[in-house]
Amino acid sequence: MRSRSISTVATAGLGLALSYGAASAAEPSPEAMVDALAAVFGSHKVRGSHAKGTCTKGKFTPTHEAEALSKASIFTKSGSATVRFSMAGGNPKIPDKAKPAVRGLAVKFDAGKGSTVDLVMISAPVFFARTPEQFVGFLQARIPQLDGKGPDQAKIKAFTEANPETGRQGAWLNSHPVPASYAGVNYWAVHAYTLTSAAATASNVKFKMVPSAEANLTDDEAKAKPNDFYADELKERLAKGPAKFDLLAIHADAADTLDDPTVQWPEDTRKTTKLGTLEVTAIEPDTTCDASTFDPANLVDGIAGPKHDAIFPVRSPAYAVSLTRRAQ
Repeated sequence: MRSRSISTVATAGLGLALSYGAASAAEPSPEAMVDALAAVFGSHKVRGSHAKGTCTKGKFTPTHEAEALSKASIFTKSGSATVRFSMAGGNPKIPDKAKPAVRGLAVKFDAGKGSTVDLVMISAPVFFARTPEQFVGFLQARIPQLDGKGPDQAKIKAFTEANPETGRQGAWLNSHPVPASYAGVNYWAVHAYTLTSAAATASNVKFKMVPSAEANLTDDEAKAKPNDFYADELKERLAKGPAKFDLLAIHADAADTLDDPTVQWPEDTRKTTKLGTLEVTAIEPDTTCDASTFDPANLVDGIAGPKHDAIFPVRSPAYAVSLTRRAQ
């Protein structure tokens, strides 16, 4: 399932660990973050993360409430969208039925006049790392051992105990069922954003995409599924009609943190505004999605990313490194 042997991956990972350890006072570079993914999953001519996926197209129709919250052009008129569904990790052969793995929904909205807006969302309300250092350390703890027995569980345990926030996403995923479809699960953009209206009113929110109907599998149902059933299920679904999602804005309370994507906001006690409906209409060639990145920092006036979130600003350059490498 990897493009190179376990021993080669582990050796590369050891080199990464040594080079990073020598410069531990510095924030890991975007290259080091992509290297860390390759050390765990192997080098493939695909994305460093969310390597396995399906490209689709659709359209987004905003609500009047959205325009009242944000002057961003995607909230003032309908437009087309490119949508990629995916499985987490850098293994392009990861089984769709894997439980402790997020599903991804990346959307590139047509914002008019040649501009776009990207939302990068996952099927868990939290990210697995608060800082670039935690991102790399989380992966280093999972580098396969030379004996081919997989990662050292003692290292994983020690790292998680020292960085408890890095265990929140895995715990959340393991407590929820395997989705039966890419189109039947909730997705969150784990970072906090600021929406600004034409009247200069600002609202701090997190984005959530809610399917028209959730669909989950029992553990036994998941075990009986083939490893690659999501793409066929989605193709059959779209042949019957669009897969629809509502884009929601979850409003921050005064107590909510705006700079830590490992913290979940309590949605049941937060105000929620429906911003619009995403309709996924048809499968697109993978080349459409692979031609560029889905960059959470690709925004327009009226939507701003978090100012003090340590992970948010490093995602763009890391994605650029991944894009360059897979194009070589």
